[in-house]
Amino acid sequence: MSMKRIEVQKKVLTKNDEIAARVREQFHERGIFAVNILGSPGSGKTSLVELTAKLTARRIRAAALSGDQATENDAARIRAAGMPALQITTGNECHLNASRIENVLDAPELAGARLLLIENVGNLICPAAYDLGEAAKVAVLSVAEGDDKPLKYPGLFQRAELLIINKIDMLSLTDFDLERAAAHAREVAPHIEVVSLSCRSGEGLSGWYRWLETRVPELSPIDRSA
Repeated sequence: MSMKRIEVQKKVLTKNDEIAARVREQFHERGIFAVNILGSPGSGKTSLVELTAKLTARRIRAAALSGDQATENDAARIRAAGMPALQITTGNECHLNASRIENVLDAPELAGARLLLIENVGNLICPAAYDLGEAAKVAVLSVAEGDDKPLKYPGLFQRAELLIINKIDMLSLTDFDLERAAAHAREVAPHIEVVSLSCRSGEGLSGWYRWLETRVPELSPIDRSA
C-alpha cells in the first residue's frame, strides 16, 4: 500500500510538472514575473498582497490569484486594495496546482500583467511540493507561529527564495526570536533571503519591495525611508 501510494504521488507530481513547464513558458512569453506566496492560515499572505497592491499602484500592472478551499473573501480584499484579483477555490484540495493556474491564464484579471502574486492555500506542507510555473516561491511566517517552523517544515523553506517574517509589531507579545528564526531558515536553506516586516504598521515593507525591484525591472523606485 505504501509503495503504491508513493507511485501514485510521483505520477501526480510528474503530470503537474509537465503542466507547470507550459505555464512557465506562457509567463515568459507574456513578460509576467509570477510569485508563489506560501504560508500558514493567518500568517499574513493576503495582507502582504494588499499592501503590494498599494505599493505597485501606478508603477506596474500587477494582478493576483488567491487560492482557498472556499469563499471569495481574499480576492475581494485584494480587489478593494486596487489590484485585479481572481479567486481559485479548491474544494477538498489543500493546495493549488499547475492545472488550476493554466486554466485561468486568459482571465481578464491577468491581461497585461507584469507581476502576478499567487496566494496559495494556507498550508505549510502540500503547496510547497507543487510547481505552479512561478518564477519564485516566497514563504511567509508570522511571529505568532514560533521561530522553529523552518526546522519542522523544511520542505517549504528549502524551495523558497525569500522568507518574510511578518507581524513584527507583535514581537513583544511572543517568545519569537527573529535572529533564531532566520538562523533556522538558513540551516535548512542556506540560499534563502530573509525580510522582517509588519503588514499592519508598514515597518520593513521596503525590504519586500526592494526584493521585487531586483526581479521586475519595470518597477520604479519608492521611498527608501520605510
